[in-house]
Amino acid sequence: MGKYCFGIDVGGTSVKCGLFQTDGVLVEKWEIPTRKENSGEAILPDIAKTILDKIAERKLDKEEIDGVGIGVPGPVNERGEVPCAVNLFWGFKEVTKELTELTGLPSKAGNDANVAALGEAWKGAAAGAKNVILVTLGTGVGGGIIVDGKIVGGAHGAGGEIGHAAVNHEEKEACNCGNCGCLEQYASATGVVRLAKRYMAAHNDEKLNEFGENITAKDVFDLAKEGNEGAITITKQMGNYLGKAMSHIAATVNPQAFIIGGGVSKAGSYLIDVVKDTYRETCFSACGDAAVHLAELGNDAGMFGSAALIIK
Repeated sequence: MGKYCFGIDVGGTSVKCGLFQTDGVLVEKWEIPTRKENSGEAILPDIAKTILDKIAERKLDKEEIDGVGIGVPGPVNERGEVPCAVNLFWGFKEVTKELTELTGLPSKAGNDANVAALGEAWKGAAAGAKNVILVTLGTGVGGGIIVDGKIVGGAHGAGGEIGHAAVNHEEKEACNCGNCGCLEQYASATGVVRLAKRYMAAHNDEKLNEFGENITAKDVFDLAKEGNEGAITITKQMGNYLGKAMSHIAATVNPQAFIIGGGVSKAGSYLIDVVKDTYRETCFSACGDAAVHLAELGNDAGMFGSAALIIK
């Protein structure tokens, strides 16, 4: 067994990279931009370059490195192939084959939310729990399902893709996946902005209108915490969609805990309270005691979980 491995988490905006010791200690972390132009063709070569640059910079021997784990925002099958990753503009891609060819290192791939769930169950908020659901709220909405300590990927690696569960059958606008009314359209960072813009178009809210077209999910949550009625209405809408979706998953998997992560989770306990209320009201009674926690590893969860693909 080597001394090191890499954990890579590919996001819609940036790629988070970590060099880990094989005992689980994070040695160093850094980020590179996610270049999505030309169907995301530069993403894997950019990752390979930053890995090889880091090996050279630290004067490591490839023999010391057990491999590269990578989480990507889309379904990943057991062969490390992605049929599509809409937020990266990827069609079919042989992720592990390409990454191994580019780096000369063994590689394993998983869905980003699944590996983040593995990270939180290994070193984070759910450490010690064997049945965990992670909900990641970022550019999109992802989900990771851990049952009996193992990732539930399913037949095509699409297990846990809760962002594409239909939660609004009246929706007319299409999600990136092509369907309408997906959870991702309301509970992601872009989804909260969509709800805010719809609210602003229908109501004259002075505080919200100050932000105009540039409003962000953080702005909405900050205003809600300050007591702004419009922002509270928007966050409740978002929490309603998310809480109901969580209650559906709980009726299938019955987790010990839900972990809420991703950039939007920086809204903190306010977000947890909004979501928890709807979850408790709508879930099957036997699932009502599931804990709802904020992710502890923050945006590093996917990086830790990707490393765990190699280490564990």
